[in-house]
Amino acid sequence: MTDTALAGASADSAATKRTARPSRPAAKPHGQWKVDGKTPLNANETWKQEDDGLNVRERIESIYAKEGFDAIPSQDLHGRFRWWGLYTQRKQGIDGGKTATLEPHELEDKYFMLRVRIDGGALTTEQLRVIGQISVDFARDSADLTDRQNIQLHWIRVEDIPEIWNRLEGVGLSTTEACGDVPRVILGSPVAGIAKDEIIDPTPLIAELGERFIGNPLLSNLPRKYKTAITGHPSQDVVHEINDCAFVGIEHPELGAGYDLWVGGALSTNPMLGKRLGAFVQPDQAADVWLGVTSIFRDYGYRRMRTKARLKFLLADWGPEKFRQILEDEYLGYKLADGPAAPKPSTPGDHVGVHEQKDGKFFIGATPLAGRLSGSALVKLADTLEARGSYRLRTTPHQKLVVLDVDKDQVEPLIAELDALGLSARPSVFRRGTIACTGIEYCKLAIVETKYTAATAVAELERRLADLAGSGQLPAALSLHINGCPNSCARIQTADIGLKGMMLPTPDGDPSPGFQVHLGGGLANNDREEAGLGRTVRGLKVYVDDLPDYVERVVRRFVADRAEGQTFAEWAHAADEEALQ
Repeated sequence: MTDTALAGASADSAATKRTARPSRPAAKPHGQWKVDGKTPLNANETWKQEDDGLNVRERIESIYAKEGFDAIPSQDLHGRFRWWGLYTQRKQGIDGGKTATLEPHELEDKYFMLRVRIDGGALTTEQLRVIGQISVDFARDSADLTDRQNIQLHWIRVEDIPEIWNRLEGVGLSTTEACGDVPRVILGSPVAGIAKDEIIDPTPLIAELGERFIGNPLLSNLPRKYKTAITGHPSQDVVHEINDCAFVGIEHPELGAGYDLWVGGALSTNPMLGKRLGAFVQPDQAADVWLGVTSIFRDYGYRRMRTKARLKFLLADWGPEKFRQILEDEYLGYKLADGPAAPKPSTPGDHVGVHEQKDGKFFIGATPLAGRLSGSALVKLADTLEARGSYRLRTTPHQKLVVLDVDKDQVEPLIAELDALGLSARPSVFRRGTIACTGIEYCKLAIVETKYTAATAVAELERRLADLAGSGQLPAALSLHINGCPNSCARIQTADIGLKGMMLPTPDGDPSPGFQVHLGGGLANNDREEAGLGRTVRGLKVYVDDLPDYVERVVRRFVADRAEGQTFAEWAHAADEEALQ
């Protein structure tokens, strides 16, 4: 056989092998309603279609509140209750090593965490007093400020829920869609409508979204939770980069004040920062744009696997250009104008301290310890503010409170009274920058304790690093975020020092609670141009009891080694691993 014939035979043989090779199986459907149809592809999607989560309220009021906890079937208890802000809380005394090994019913107690929805963080003192009194009467005096501007209560019995709803709704509050696969609380600038340097007031937009869409069956079955953030303040004070949909106030050179549109941010165990779509949203377009983005998530979001069901995964596959095109072509019916990015913030976004309002009065930003308060403290706070002539306040995405409308001569007396309630308007750098999730005290997902750990760390660091604070060597801001599990409710990947709860081995073989350390993360603020995730160093873990030692050590090393003007985050990303141990 000639060389040419051999070559041809080899080619024929190779072709035969190629054609004989089994073809790859077709890609599994993602469960996108507009692509794959609405047939449920997992158990969660099945029960969500069988009965809307919003419908469980009637059963809570007419059946479960009368017959008690044991009358609640699993799909309501572990599913639909969330549509009304209710999660079963962790049974006391179960250590973190058992979190991943016990079944949900073995971890849970016959009590609930109740999340009060506070869109934009806006409260009156009357509303604050009602929440506080509910805590005193029904929640063993528990109250936590969250980094989603909600207030969470614990130890709630199902028998008391109808009365709690009556009280909340009597003052214009609710728990509607505070949890679940729905549009969660809308983050809003804590200084909306009052700041002297505000670009645009988002209050009307937040109110419109709440009135039109919250509790509306049109959007009550999304693939997973859906988070919104809206600000018109130049400090970009609503952590917009880690929300599914966010509007950031900007000035367009021709169109005036409006919003820069961001989509697809979320953290958890697979963190992704949101992306600008490059679109400028005019104020009268904003509600329809939000509806369009949310509807894309409903119609195209991935529903087959819950681990891939957040909007960030769809955006990662589509990219910002395609997402914007689908939004404009299929949902809006018009093109959005191109717009500029917001400039770097020039002031901190936590609003701690005393600041003059545009009407000449003042607002005061104060911080509790890692968001922990009590119901009786909330009642006392309402009384204190009213006595000083203030009737409005705001919660913040940083577990802080902002008191509004304070006359100049009342500022210093009120600051002293806030201090007595555990709210510091002039906190240390550690108290100011520390946030913590619920932790093992109440959360079924948690592995370690967080609130007490945070309070202990703050007190120890204030004492141990008093020399650096006194000499002005500490940075003006340093964030310490403490999370009880890998799910990042406390935003560990976007902190200077982020701590992810886990069980760590010990020499005697008995695991002990501790943290994996993330260093140098942060969102856009007055110290950095843009958001970035923290750095992890292989093997860098710390036991809970050793946390103050570690933070003291790494902060002192930073102060000793930093270049002039270098932030902690910049240093942490540039430093040798040895310096971070």
